Amino acid sequence: MKNFLSKFSYIFAASLGLASCEGPPTDETLKTSLQEDIVYLAADDLGGRAIGTEGEQKAAEYLAQEFKKVGLQAKGTEGFFQSFTVSKPSNPHEEAVIGTDGEGITGRNVIGFLDKKADKTIVIGAHFDHLGMGGQGSMHRGDSAIHNGADDNASGTAALIGLAQILKHEQLNSNVLFIAFSGEENGLWGSNYFVKNPTIDLSTVNYMINMDMVGRLKEDNSLAINGVGTSPSFVPVLDQINADSLKLVTSESGVGPSDHTSFYLQDLPVLHFFTGQHEDYHKPSDDSDKINYEGLVKVVRYISRLVTSLDAEPKLAFTKTKDSSDSPRFTVSMGVVPDYMFDGKGMRIDGVSEGKPAQMAGIQKGDVVVQLGDSTVYDMMSYMRALSAFQKGDSTQVVIERSGQKVEAVVKF
Repeated sequence: MKNFLSKFSYIFAASLGLASCEGPPTDETLKTSLQEDIVYLAADDLGGRAIGTEGEQKAAEYLAQEFKKVGLQAKGTEGFFQSFTVSKPSNPHEEAVIGTDGEGITGRNVIGFLDKKADKTIVIGAHFDHLGMGGQGSMHRGDSAIHNGADDNASGTAALIGLAQILKHEQLNSNVLFIAFSGEENGLWGSNYFVKNPTIDLSTVNYMINMDMVGRLKEDNSLAINGVGTSPSFVPVLDQINADSLKLVTSESGVGPSDHTSFYLQDLPVLHFFTGQHEDYHKPSDDSDKINYEGLVKVVRYISRLVTSLDAEPKLAFTKTKDSSDSPRFTVSMGVVPDYMFDGKGMRIDGVSEGKPAQMAGIQKGDVVVQLGDSTVYDMMSYMRALSAFQKGDSTQVVIERSGQKVEAVVKF
């Protein structure tokens, strides 16, 4: 009798599981799914998911399984996988060579296809690699440690799966190609390789959505959307679909330090979603318990509404934008993490690195830089212009606003 009941309970539970997959996810089931994916991807067992490591391979296998569960078609060159090898040059002035042959670091993109029998395709992407044990790019000072990258970018990768679960049930006039990129942290390697070796006809691509660090929606509900100037069709719909009253912070440029840039450079409209920097960026403390899962559900729902709202449009027109490549170049750093979501006057600081000029000058998280040297700082661009005037070894006065008061400090680069 006990064995019969156990068997019956298993069959009943399995039938409930199947029933739950028949329709689109509720907010609660979506939240649970997002959390399960992030907890897995950002676990110590995966060792920080650096490209070419066992942890990155485990993450890729997991994503392929999740794509298969949703019912996506494999669209890589080896099932769901698209392998690429990067040969790093001995001369630092030469570019890394990305291909399939030769010695170097091998990574894998994970690619799934939602076939809606349409003549145009939307690409939705997120990178799943991170920094491993730290090293170059890490903001951590001290012994090497696992950089789990829960927000960067297990959050975007989980959102990728969540959107597949939702859009599977939508009546779309577009196919959707879901891509989890590797090698983003090293220089957009995976997306660069894909656009040069696409597994679908790029001329059928309507636009590309990139989700990078979307797991830490703040109390003011600020959501950055970059690339809104890459098609005239984007801006008119952004506020119309804002059912959750998100505070949208937009920028026009299609170029930025994430995978959408690779598609923009192929003359494709792009949007990059981002919930902002924080003090755990590129540190071992970027863990899954710090993710705002309710906020992530809002971001995923917003993007799904955007996709369905744009679906009635014909193929989107592409517009070139004035890109961040025109930004000033600088050779020194204050050692701060800017708050890219700040829309007031000045440059607000979201984090301060240990042992760097800002910390040595007594500058704190939350301070707003309003003057650097002789230059007034109005925003991020004016801060970068001011910073570009200095060389290593220079000292200058910085004026910050803290709790409504102006404070002066001296920074030595």
